[in-house]
Amino acid sequence: MTTIPSESMQPNSPIRQASGDRPECGAQTNAIGANPADGSLLLPLLTVDLATYRSNRDHFLRLASAYGAKVAPHAKTPMCPEIAIDLVGAGAWGATVADLFQAEVLLGAGVTNVLIANQIGGVASARRLRVLADAFPHAEIACCVDSEQAAANLVQAFAGRAGDPFKVFVEVGAGRTGARTKDVAAEIVETLSTTGAEIMLAGVSTYEGSVVGATSDVLDANMGALFDLVAETFAIIRQKHPERALVISAGGSIHFDRVIAALAPVCDADGNATLLLRSGAIFFADHGVYQRGFESIDARRLLMPEGFAFIASKAFKPAMRIWAEVISVPESGLAIVGMGMRDVSFDQDLPVALRLYRDGRMIEADLASSVMVSKLNDQHAFVTFGNDAELAIGDVMEFGISHPCTCFDRWRVFYGIDASGRIERSYRTFFH
Repeated sequence: MTTIPSESMQPNSPIRQASGDRPECGAQTNAIGANPADGSLLLPLLTVDLATYRSNRDHFLRLASAYGAKVAPHAKTPMCPEIAIDLVGAGAWGATVADLFQAEVLLGAGVTNVLIANQIGGVASARRLRVLADAFPHAEIACCVDSEQAAANLVQAFAGRAGDPFKVFVEVGAGRTGARTKDVAAEIVETLSTTGAEIMLAGVSTYEGSVVGATSDVLDANMGALFDLVAETFAIIRQKHPERALVISAGGSIHFDRVIAALAPVCDADGNATLLLRSGAIFFADHGVYQRGFESIDARRLLMPEGFAFIASKAFKPAMRIWAEVISVPESGLAIVGMGMRDVSFDQDLPVALRLYRDGRMIEADLASSVMVSKLNDQHAFVTFGNDAELAIGDVMEFGISHPCTCFDRWRVFYGIDASGRIERSYRTFFH
């Protein structure tokens, strides 16, 4: 496990609050070397297949590099410093976070490039950001603003600060945060361009994942309008700062192909700009929303690295599993499994039953056609099954999930599985 350096902790810091006195709190002492299917561990538990995670990681980093892009994976998906450090070691530029708590956790763990891809808030929050930046003077930290007021708050909070200027992105957007028009973006650019040396305008940022459309054609049009706004805002910034190295940043998980196809050419044409993707959940994938997203990417066929279509559904595979035990078979065709809303994501789809184990042996390798999770309570999963399946009390079931972000945050500890199916190591999460 990564140890958060104690000298980086302030007395009331989120790192200290999250760490407590038991850095392994929640880990099972007999987990290493065990197989989740054999009944020797407390269930439910969450695992990540390490070979699959590394394959997803390497595929995405290579793809981004082929288009001249860099990657700052969003750390809020697993909120695990070890994963963030591993991704940086594999070639990521740094890490993305959603708030100051997450930023402090990663900075304290040794990640030196951190993008806060969100609005900070009022003057008080801007001052807290100043304190954080002062505590890590050798780190590169950046944040986003989508209004003149937010820009003015940062200018006020960082007034008189010595050292390298703090980097700020103008955020444009649709459906969530972000300036909605070129005129608003231009006003923010003007505010950030006329401030003192403490603040530096670094580029433009957006999040395309909140764009919606009733049909695919409408979605395409709305997505294109957002990317046009990004390019227009970038042009305004470039006019103000003709010699500065700039960055265009976007989310880029389910829509990474759209982002690359639309914005990599803007960076290439400029010659002094970098596309920075913030994809996070893609490294873990899933059996639901991301799987469908990859199929849509394959249908669009926007990316042709080395002249061949990039097949996302082949490149990225689900790495996460929930393991749980059948605790009751109260009636024919219904089993109650010891896993519920406290343990697994359900905001996009319910879990998917994959395999069945009895006495440590796999007795069913494909449950998809005969077993379905129909409902979740806090600690119970209602599993219905037909005549082709036989579930018994004590059976261990392996489930796939949908939406990694809202599954990881239910766990203080998750486990990495090796090629033999045994637990190789435990990973600590740092959620609020």
